[in-house]
Amino acid sequence: MQIKHSYFDVYYRAGDCPVFCYRSGNMVYEEMLLDGIFVSNGWNGAGYPLDVLACMPTRIDHKRYSEPSAFNIELDGQSLDHNLRFVDFSAERTEDYVKAVVTLESGIKPVIIRVITVLDGTQMFTRYYEIENKSDSNVNLSRLSLISGGVNEMDAEKLTLSRDVEKFYSVGYFTDDRWANEGKFTWKDLRTETTSIDTRFNRDRFRHPIAMVRNNLMGQIWFAQMAWSGGCRFTFDYNAKPEMGDTYLSFKAEIMSHNPMYIIAPKEVFVTPEVHMGMVCGDFDDAVYEMHSHIRKSVLNRPEADPAQALVGAGMGAEHDMSVETSKVYIDRMHEMGGEVFIVDAGWECPPGRQTEWGDFTGTNVPNAERYPNGITELADYCHEKGMKFGLWSDIESLGRLCRNYEEHPEWRAKNVYGERVRRFIDLTNPEVAQYMEDELARMIQEYKLDLLRIDYNTDHKEYFNMRDTGTGAMECLNIRHFKEVYRIYSNLKKRFPNVIFENCAGGGGRTDLEMMKAFNHTWVSDNQCAPLSVMITNGMTVALPPERVDRLFAGMNSHKFGSLDLQMRNTMLTHMTLNVISPVTAPMNEVQLEFVKHSVSVYKKFIRPFLATAKTFHHTPDVADTFTDGFSALEIASPDSVRGALAAFNLSTASETVRKIRLKGADASKTYEVILDNNNEKFVISGRELKYEGINICIPNSLSSELVLYKAI
Repeated sequence: MQIKHSYFDVYYRAGDCPVFCYRSGNMVYEEMLLDGIFVSNGWNGAGYPLDVLACMPTRIDHKRYSEPSAFNIELDGQSLDHNLRFVDFSAERTEDYVKAVVTLESGIKPVIIRVITVLDGTQMFTRYYEIENKSDSNVNLSRLSLISGGVNEMDAEKLTLSRDVEKFYSVGYFTDDRWANEGKFTWKDLRTETTSIDTRFNRDRFRHPIAMVRNNLMGQIWFAQMAWSGGCRFTFDYNAKPEMGDTYLSFKAEIMSHNPMYIIAPKEVFVTPEVHMGMVCGDFDDAVYEMHSHIRKSVLNRPEADPAQALVGAGMGAEHDMSVETSKVYIDRMHEMGGEVFIVDAGWECPPGRQTEWGDFTGTNVPNAERYPNGITELADYCHEKGMKFGLWSDIESLGRLCRNYEEHPEWRAKNVYGERVRRFIDLTNPEVAQYMEDELARMIQEYKLDLLRIDYNTDHKEYFNMRDTGTGAMECLNIRHFKEVYRIYSNLKKRFPNVIFENCAGGGGRTDLEMMKAFNHTWVSDNQCAPLSVMITNGMTVALPPERVDRLFAGMNSHKFGSLDLQMRNTMLTHMTLNVISPVTAPMNEVQLEFVKHSVSVYKKFIRPFLATAKTFHHTPDVADTFTDGFSALEIASPDSVRGALAAFNLSTASETVRKIRLKGADASKTYEVILDNNNEKFVISGRELKYEGINICIPNSLSSELVLYKAI
């Protein structure tokens, strides 16, 4: 049954042990102040408060957990998880959300902690904290878990005869943190030990901060995302033994960095990053639906960052000579192919013949006069005359060694923990640097007539865990201060230029977290466009982000070397589409290729794009390990009313079958549909019941090829 997003509330029970029960949809999460500790009481996925039986509450047993607290905050080396006193509870209610604030006072440090929870009717909520330093001295923050404590307990003897306790729970996450390997979502058995998943601090930055845990016996899934561009860690502590009939599981979502991670000044109120966490009794698609619904409604909901247009991107960069003449030829061709925005990528700051050295010129921020003798606005005007928008790339947060500011302002570059100037990463906690960045981007948008700004971010993740004295007399890790400035600057610019499309990129998918995405219309999720991994990346990253926010590229970046033309195109068609060239500038376009591209772009614009921004997403192959083994991947989207939908199916390089039976999950059994198999334009009418529950056969005759299935209610 489809859950209706129509209920959200906080049930507050006052008393010696005040209880705070958060209810949204059918998700219930409860906390309590118990003996001075703000503890997690557990969850319910069927809508029941944990004390629905007033005299027999179904809360977890806090004594089982070494750290039952719902958060972990450490100041000056002292844990504030205990000796807390209740001060106040308040709730702000609107038609769209309820914002609950639990105010606690520490008996250990002169600090007020406000626990802030926002519910929006989806089965996922937002959690963050305000830490107010009431003293006249600095306090050093050295530990911060945004949500923690017990999650689930089972009397497994009542559910199964098995004693294979490491099959009871599975954990799902992106298993690879390397560049060009984003989105490798995999389920693994949760072992009876402590399992930690790191990103951006102890591991590289190309792992989106998301984690899920599934109770395989009870059909429950918990899911969380950290809205943070710095260091993150998810930790699961699973206790069970084969001879025991019960199990218990706890969880933490932590901010990670060198310590102190932040120095809170006297009387300062420090606002923490956000974590977004939810639960369903259901399958993987149910969890993704609730997560996407929450992200669309409460996270990426700024009007100025609306992705509804999902304009077809196109462009060129350093893989070509980038001359004005070449650029105009490709503008003409992209326009003919169906592109709506032309983007000049990395290389525009470089002299002719040196465009592949763009990393050395970042921070120049001025078009090379020899390359563009009439200025780069000549290309902007050319695009606008054709009815296309014009976009430009910038890696504004870096200084290349050949840009003027690299030599003139060495102090702008951060220092690492060894006291060395980093290679190119700028320190935005320096007010002069932050002002430079904001002013330069505003100037570029206005002076170069930009309709789209593509922000890249090419750095080693270790560079942004730098240390310096911020005026307190003590060394402090600048990671938190730096990224708060990043968010502030892009938020300011997006509000100032609401009609400019902001496209996020970070060496591919190195900074796709929800907080970074708030000011951006959509994001590059990987630089890897080569099949078969490119298909798996699309499949995985549309778990973490709604598909309209996910940029995927047709042609370019060597994708032409791998797979069929149809596979390369269809890997973009259920996301935000971007086009690249299909012919060198000195040769005409292949008319057979061009016809297929124009057809596919037309299908995207007329059939898929109208419902993309509200689409439900169904992952037929959610586990990349299974995808590698079977050589098959399928992704489906459907309109919320099930009136229309699309499925892209791919045989990969290890494909074992040519005919596959597919059930269209987005269909409605009570409707009748016209179905189109795009390969041969085969059309037929079928009942929704048959389409959804029995399925249809599709033929993908060879490896690295595809089929596109379109269905529409009639």
